[in-house]
Amino acid sequence: MADAVLAEIDLDANGSVSAAEARAYAERVARVIALDVDGTPLRVDRVDSAFPALDTVHAGEGTIRIQAVASMPRLADGLHHLRYRNAYHTDIGVYLANALIPDSDRVAITAQRRDVDQRDLVVDYMLRGQPMTGAHRGLSVAIAGALILIVNVWWRTRPRRGEDL
Repeated sequence: MADAVLAEIDLDANGSVSAAEARAYAERVARVIALDVDGTPLRVDRVDSAFPALDTVHAGEGTIRIQAVASMPRLADGLHHLRYRNAYHTDIGVYLANALIPDSDRVAITAQRRDVDQRDLVVDYMLRGQPMTGAHRGLSVAIAGALILIVNVWWRTRPRRGEDL
């Protein structure tokens, strides 16, 4: 199986993968990945790729890594569905598809559904309001801290029953 894929990558059959061969292969793979949000197709663009030495691939240890991005449309709050489909070498390909927990508190993944071959993945997610930025979080904490300090100072300096004002 490795020989078939490597022949597709190493087009000049010189036993190494040139930058141009790597780029061409990664772009071919990116072109057969389908991505859509709520049924609206997204364009997938290759950003970077890394290819191991061919002898490590022959030994079954090399991993080809392709990084790609897609621009998301502006979405309203509520439930959305992201669908990923990898149609590259369905006859010999082995894939793993997953959704990672987002850093933003604005996005909550509610479900993931995939086919047995992991060529299809649908991620259901809830989008909520504007994210609270680090600056706003810091400001909220600072305001809460100032209020606690003010209440604490007031509590200690307030007149007690029986004391003169």
